[in-house]
Amino acid sequence: MEAEPVQFLWRRYEDRLEPSRRALAAFLGVQARDLVFVTNATAGVNAVLRSLALQPGDELLTTSHDYNACHNVLLEAARVAGAKVVTAVVPFPIASEDQAVAAVREAITPRTRLFLLDHVTSPTALVLPARRLIQELAAQGVDTLVDGAHAPGMLPLVIEALGAAYYTGNLHKWVCAPKGTAFLWARPDRQERLLPAVISHGNNTPRPGYSAFQDRFDWAGTCDPTGWFCAGAAIEWMGRRLRGGWPALQRRNHELAVAARALLCTRWGVPPPCPAEMLGAMATIPLPDRFQGRPKTGKIDEEQLRLYDEFGIEVPFMRFGPAGARFLRVSCQFYNTIEEYAYLAEAVGCL
Repeated sequence: MEAEPVQFLWRRYEDRLEPSRRALAAFLGVQARDLVFVTNATAGVNAVLRSLALQPGDELLTTSHDYNACHNVLLEAARVAGAKVVTAVVPFPIASEDQAVAAVREAITPRTRLFLLDHVTSPTALVLPARRLIQELAAQGVDTLVDGAHAPGMLPLVIEALGAAYYTGNLHKWVCAPKGTAFLWARPDRQERLLPAVISHGNNTPRPGYSAFQDRFDWAGTCDPTGWFCAGAAIEWMGRRLRGGWPALQRRNHELAVAARALLCTRWGVPPPCPAEMLGAMATIPLPDRFQGRPKTGKIDEEQLRLYDEFGIEVPFMRFGPAGARFLRVSCQFYNTIEEYAYLAEAVGCL
């Protein structure tokens, strides 16, 4: 790109972007014409929420497990329009996905305009029943925007079969594409008014063979699109890591997450906070009693800093729920082994 920027960014842009988009579309179970690249899932959430024609009194529905950055987008969209953010309180620990469905159902009102659904929750690592929840909302005439930040690559996805109006997800997590590589899919009947965060040439510069939706999103000013060009290669490369391809990889990572959680819960004497069926390739685990009730000491908890500095372990600590209970979350990718989680259990015991 730096050696010949006009060639890279202008003459050859679509030549490199389109094969990647087609590979991603096949991976996600969607049509390429309904798919655009964005820099991250939060950008996708911004695009949808800030394109809605909300009215005073409208309600935007979310859950208590949503991602803080995207919750802030809800709050800002509601503030500008005089609308309201309603939070369905999904319990954690949780006994079954039925509790999540019941909590969302009870929060729907005739004023609900959109439901923001985290397919895989960031703080609690729950795989929420996306299809059930989307159908529940659709039966009452409410669109769903799925924040699938962690889902692509972790879960088998056929997005069109879910029935959502919008789906956005990251590829730099479980697909291992470069940072700044994500996507936004929109159902064809919801694309007309959908605008990117940055308005640029595509609003009045149509290209033969491309939808207006793609024209608006494909060029948002000069940036480095290398990650977008590489998405297809990342999907193909990751699919060759194990015999059996992506299904084998996703199954292996899920099984490791279940085993790692069982090991940590046993070593620390804590109960698993959700059924194994609600896990993907991550698990959030309660910290032992001696870590509970400690005040925050900075941007990152002291224990997380010590684990990295003293043991070479990077694992996020979080506080969740009204009482601020403390948890840590483990992730399980093909390069991880169960021995690493045994090492984590020992290291936490030394803190």
